[in-house]
Formats: sequence, structure tokens, C-alpha cells
Amino acid sequence: MENGRSETGKKGEDAAAQYLEGQGHRILARNWRTGHLEIDIVSEDILGIHFVEVKTRTAPVPALPEENVTPAKQKKITAAAGRFLKTMKTGWAKEIYFDVIGVVIDGEQYTITYYPQAYIPIYV
Repeated sequence: MENGRSETGKKGEDAAAQYLEGQGHRILARNWRTGHLEIDIVSEDILGIHFVEVKTRTAPVPALPEENVTPAKQKKITAAAGRFLKTMKTGWAKEIYFDVIGVVIDGEQYTITYYPQAYIPIYV
């Protein structure tokens, strides 16, 4: 990824993590990788564990960032989540959610759109 894009992505992920914490989430992992698979943010709240894909764009945007979470991307996130859950030492007796956060950066302004339970893996 070119430097400008990775910097934009990092800003978006930082904003998304801060947003989630403000909503009562505890961040468990960021940019968690296993092989070629990655999860942007893994968080936990009173409801359960959230696997969060963050899509960031700089304004103006022709399409909403979250529209780029395609079924193929959802399959990869689901596979990564399965591997993440296997690494948890205490097990996972909680609900699992797959969320998407879209971040649009316009100068110093950030617009964050949160889609909790954006998709259900059984349909992926």
C-alpha cells in the first residue's frame, strides 16, 4: 500500500477505535493477522465480541467506504475471526458480531458511520 493510503487508513482505524471505546467497547486487538488474513479491530462490549472492518476514504468520495466490504472480503474476515477465536485461552462463550465502520476524512473532520452486525457469516 502506498504511504498516503496507509496513513489515511491508520487515521481511520484510530478514529474507529476511539469511537468504539466511546461506545463502551474494550479493544482486544488491532490489525490482527494470521497468514494472509487480517482483522482491523477486535473489540468486546457487554453484548459480545465484535470483528470490525474499517474502510476509510478521503472526501469527496464517489461511493461510501463501507460499500467496499464485499462478500469476498466478508469471507476472509469470517475465516480470520475463526482463527482468532481459536487463540483465545478462555474460550468464547459470548455472541459474535461482524461490524463495519466507514470513515470519511474531510480535512480535519471525520465522519464515522457504524454498522453493528453488518453481516451474518452464515449468509456469506
